[in-house]
Amino acid sequence: MKAINPATGVTLHEYPDHDSREIERRLQAASSAFDDWSRRSFAERATVFVRVAALLRERRPVLAELMALEMGKPVTQGQGEVDKCALACEYFAEHAAAFLSDEPVRTQAAKSFVAYRPLGVVLAIMPWNFPLWQVFRFCAPALMAGNVAVVKHAPNVPGCALALSSLFHDAEAPSGLLDVLFVDETRTGSIIDDARIAAVTLTGSTRAGRAVASRAGQALKRCVLELGGSDAYVVLADADVEKAAAIAVRARLVNGGQSCIAGKRFIVVETIRADFERAFVAKMSAVVVGDPRDPTTEIGPLARLDLRDALVRQVEASVARGAKLVLGGVAPERPGAWFPPTVLTDVRPNMPAFDEELFGPVAALVSARDEADAIRLANASRYGLGGAVLTSDPVRGERIARDELDAGACFVNAEVRSDPRLPFGGVKESGYGRELGAFGIKEFTNVKAVWVAK
Repeated sequence: MKAINPATGVTLHEYPDHDSREIERRLQAASSAFDDWSRRSFAERATVFVRVAALLRERRPVLAELMALEMGKPVTQGQGEVDKCALACEYFAEHAAAFLSDEPVRTQAAKSFVAYRPLGVVLAIMPWNFPLWQVFRFCAPALMAGNVAVVKHAPNVPGCALALSSLFHDAEAPSGLLDVLFVDETRTGSIIDDARIAAVTLTGSTRAGRAVASRAGQALKRCVLELGGSDAYVVLADADVEKAAAIAVRARLVNGGQSCIAGKRFIVVETIRADFERAFVAKMSAVVVGDPRDPTTEIGPLARLDLRDALVRQVEASVARGAKLVLGGVAPERPGAWFPPTVLTDVRPNMPAFDEELFGPVAALVSARDEADAIRLANASRYGLGGAVLTSDPVRGERIARDELDAGACFVNAEVRSDPRLPFGGVKESGYGRELGAFGIKEFTNVKAVWVAK
């Protein structure tokens, strides 16, 4: 587990992987914690999460600085991430009891109902791009449901992983409620196999999702996968071009473009394509790139040098197949994983910019003949995480979002985002299962039928 400052290339800190004895100790602690935690009332669990929320807000500047150093997130965005984690803690602390209350069902029995009971220890395999939010997006509902967690975090954010563990320790949570494992991919499979692991959740690449789903399936364990995305934003002919371009730029550059639900393909009806391109390029050009610790910075470096190099190859391959580079596209010659805001036009299927997930500040502009063609192109992807419609007619936009786009989260005149109150997840190669909301809290429960005879 090694953290390298992506702005400078300098190693910040390094931790040895846990050996077999330490892994065993932590799994046993988690198993013991479940015996206690699952029997606690919702009110008792809520008390812990309210404390965690308070600690998150108290440590907001420190946590934002840590994310800036370990993975390049601008501090203002890091502070927003911390606030969102606190909100999720409080939301599920308040609503878990209602979401998981027994549901009466009328039958010929004296009494019959559905109960929701926790499963046990959940292994959470987490990514680096939202090193706090991704964990809380899973653990706030899952732990409030009575489960416990062991977290295998991304190897480039070990400080964030330890900070998570400290939050729960300092909130006086039971020992083992949420702990971290410093292990590489070669050890993960045997941990999934362990009888004490009841379920697995992964946020990561489609490749990683296939591997984890296969291993969890062999072990017959519940699995929730939130994988890659190539979110399409359909820009209709009646859209306000300036407003649509502003939404699109925000969507593309969230977290420096390193987000599964960042807008990536902007499919514009031909009659306004030229005007939208001008507005979009102008707004992308104005984005402030700099030190992520500077509060004026909007885009920092990418999280790792290998990720930057992969993005360069995708851009170059798309241009070689006919895409036109109109902004950026060239990595600066300086230390660190820097890449400028980039715009490609004339993007079509069978180009990396259309077919693959571009994990960085690269936007693909796609021309469509009309609404039907734009929807066809939006759905012509193996991914199905999020999508959006930009239009001056919200009724039209709602119809397309509800009935036409193949994605798990569809927004009208706004950028796609996760929200504790709504279920979050995808279809197709973007994974399966849901996090957040009333649906998400039930993912890691035993949906139990109870029948009491007359």
